[in-house]
Amino acid sequence: MAKLFVDTDKYGYQSDFPIVEAYNAAVKDLVRDRFAQSGQDWKDFVFATEYETITKADMEAIEARLLAYGYRFEPSAMSSPRERPEAYKDSGLYAEDFSFEHPEAPTAAPDADGRELRGCGDNVVTHRENLVGTARYVRTTDKVLECLTQGVAEDTIAIVDDSGGTLTAPVLEKFHGVLCAGGTTRSHLAILTREYNIPCFMNVRLAGIKDGDRIEVEVSARGKTAEDYEQGRDASARVWRLSRNAAG
Repeated sequence: MAKLFVDTDKYGYQSDFPIVEAYNAAVKDLVRDRFAQSGQDWKDFVFATEYETITKADMEAIEARLLAYGYRFEPSAMSSPRERPEAYKDSGLYAEDFSFEHPEAPTAAPDADGRELRGCGDNVVTHRENLVGTARYVRTTDKVLECLTQGVAEDTIAIVDDSGGTLTAPVLEKFHGVLCAGGTTRSHLAILTREYNIPCFMNVRLAGIKDGDRIEVEVSARGKTAEDYEQGRDASARVWRLSRNAAG
């Protein structure tokens, strides 16, 4: 992948958008490589054979590579971290050790099916069946980059903080489900997940769910409405942690 560094002393500026710098750097790398391979002097390379040595297909390949890396989402994905950097600072804990502990999270001993109540939230859209998958905390830009470069497992239920949806925009459609610690069913993230038909809880309160736990999310519960919020009516749906036997 092209470097994002630009020599501002030589070129006099640096774009505010990494996609511009990534594109420029990729073009420069291509020109350097083709010039070195050509065996020509610079004048002949630039003015005599430039259309043969660097083609439209080369430029389209650069664009395709940048799009595949998710750069088209960069202005949206990075706006929240720039505006609220403290909210997106890594906790310093390893993902497998981290668990979100909300003082208002409902908990209960395992039921007959081995499901241990470990939280609740506001369901965005009612689905026919509950959602079962693996909890993964996606709270920092580093974690989003990891999802982009290493892929997202099919059963990933992402636990996120950003109700605006900007942080997770590059990988949102890859999630099996989303649990957001903030917002309401009218927040931007709720709108996005509704459009992508991704099961989602907003205003989630969890306790004792760690990265990698198998969980069940009650997305079969009714969605919380604007009237519920206005009247202060609780319409929480449940989140269970599954025992090893229940998880299969």
